[in-house]
Formats: sequence, structure tokens, C-alpha cells
Amino acid sequence: MFYIIEDLVLHRTPYWDLPSENTLRSSLRTSPSGNSFHVPTEDWLAIQNDRKNTLASVCQKNNLLKPRSKLDSLVPKVGCSNWKRTIFILQAGLEMEASEIEHDHIHQTSLIKRMAAYPPPIQEEFLSNYTKVMFTRHPLERLVSAYRDKLLHSEPYYSTTVANEIRAMFRKNKNSSEKVSFQEFVSFIIAKPMNALDIHWKPMFLLCDPCNIHYDILGKYETLGLDSEHVLKAIGAPESLQYPSLKRYGSEKRTNGDITLEYLRQLNSEQIEKIKKLAAVQNTKELCNVPE
Repeated sequence: MFYIIEDLVLHRTPYWDLPSENTLRSSLRTSPSGNSFHVPTEDWLAIQNDRKNTLASVCQKNNLLKPRSKLDSLVPKVGCSNWKRTIFILQAGLEMEASEIEHDHIHQTSLIKRMAAYPPPIQEEFLSNYTKVMFTRHPLERLVSAYRDKLLHSEPYYSTTVANEIRAMFRKNKNSSEKVSFQEFVSFIIAKPMNALDIHWKPMFLLCDPCNIHYDILGKYETLGLDSEHVLKAIGAPESLQYPSLKRYGSEKRTNGDITLEYLRQLNSEQIEKIKKLAAVQNTKELCNVPE
């Protein structure tokens, strides 16, 4: 069976080893997550070793090797839904296309169990005996992706409850129904303690424990196609099964570096500095580059 560490045993989080580039544009440059390219297995394994060594070095440097009290490893906006579709197909033993599985169903199915549903001894057994995979994504790109998906669409909870909370904080007209702007969204985030943030924009290191859990595979959103092939191979999935490149709102472009820049340009200098500080916390903990 497959289990989830608070959502995925094929563990989903953000990414720590963006290329060391000096501009916001280059640091946010991404390729389509569904695309793959050929890299010899030995080269891919060498990349994995480099990522693990870098992660270990930063954890040691920042004194992050501490016993965990709670593990929350669901990280939305890093391809999580498509991994759930993949696991669902494997778990159910079905011959079906990932596109046949509805978005809401995949987040509610009982076939994919959360790690938190099991007592600590069982959790430790899973961590010792199951393949553990962690994926990462640039925190600012993930933030923009969350805003576009949750605040610009009519999702009952986010477009009403969360949006109304944001409007109440920053608008004189409390009855305004105009969509929450990205500036308001960012002001809302930086006004709250990190631990109190919604899971879709909570700093990723708070959702996972990369310094105390030894992941077998460390993937990046930028190389999702390539890394997912090796993940599926590592868990013995059928060769016919591939990680899907599905998007809930298929008519819209995926959030990429250029789109992220468009939204960041809407912020004032104070917001930019504060959101960069929030990203810097993630970068320190997760080895993500901060745009200069």
C-alpha cells in the first residue's frame, strides 16, 4: 500500500537548489513540469548525491538537526494533485488515464491515507521502509501559483472565507466583492505569523522536515518530468505509467518565471522586501536561492 506523510509518501515539497543566478528572472526560469529530457542514470544519481550533500550541509550549518514533533508534508502547488492521481492508479490497480480522475475526488479518496492517521511507531516503520521523495519549487513562484488558483477562481472556501478576511483587513468598504488583489494577498501573508498561514502559502520548511528525514530522492519542480521517471522506476511502477501533466484550470498558462515576475512588479518596495525576507527563511531552510 501507499501512505502519505500528511499527504504523500512520495513526499512533496519545494526546491532548494535553484541555479545560482543573479537576477529574479533567471532564478525563476522554469520549464514545463510535464516535459522530460534524457539524462543517463549515472548522471542523474550524481545530481541526487549533490542535492543530498547540499541539503545536509545547510541543515548542519543552520542547526536544524532537531527531533521532529509533528510532520506535515503536504505541499500544495508542487504537482501534488498529479502525484496523488499517480498513486491512486497504482493503489487501485486500475488501467485508466489520470485525466479520468476528478480533482476533488483525488483529494478525498480513502485509498490514499495520511501518515498522521497512524500512531508514531507505525509512522517510523513507514519512514524506515518506504521510498521517500521530496520535491521543491521556488517559494515566490509557488506563492503566485497559490494566489492564481485559490483567489482568482470561485472556490467556496478561498473565494469567500479567506477573501472576506483579506478584504476586512485592507479595505474601507467591507462589503466590497471585488476580487482580492495580489498586493492585498501579499499584505495579508506578511501580516500573519508563519505558523498561522494556510497550507497553500505556508513556508515549505514548516510543512516538512528535510533535515531530519532522509529522503531517498530529492526532486525539483523544474525537472519534474525527469525526476518523476526515476521515482516511478524506484517504486517498481509499470513502465506504461507516466507522471501526468494535468492542470486544474487547463485554459490558463502554468505559473512560471515570467508570470511570477508580472505579479511581483505589482508590489511596492516595502512588500517586496518583506516577501523576500519570507522567501529567505525558506531558502535558508530549504536551500532555495533568493532573487537579488
